[in-house]
Amino acid sequence: MISDFKLNSEIKGNMLIISTEGYINNNGGQKIADEFYSKKTNDIKKVILNLEKTKVVNSIGISFLIELIEKLNESNGKLVFTNLDASIDKTFTIMGLYHFAEKTDTVEQALGAG
Repeated sequence: MISDFKLNSEIKGNMLIISTEGYINNNGGQKIADEFYSKKTNDIKKVILNLEKTKVVNSIGISFLIELIEKLNESNGKLVFTNLDASIDKTFTIMGLYHFAEKTDTVEQALGAG
């Protein structure tokens, strides 16, 4: 079912990795934001959003991602998208998200990037 959304997270050093599965809409976006705020500390400088099992992000879902980018920028942190579906990558490019966040092909690359 397209409305099902799951996520897992783990902290590695000063990085929070959130892996999603399913459609990022208002429900999925809120769950990502809740996870971010429940784990965010001053020590977390990078949030890696692994979208390997996500194929669709709508505009409301993107608004939650922009909120995360803004909060991370306030503390000199950054958001890194990884394992992007081609259509999501294109949408993020059109919306200009990569001016404020980064992307890598894999979680491993994101862990090693900057």
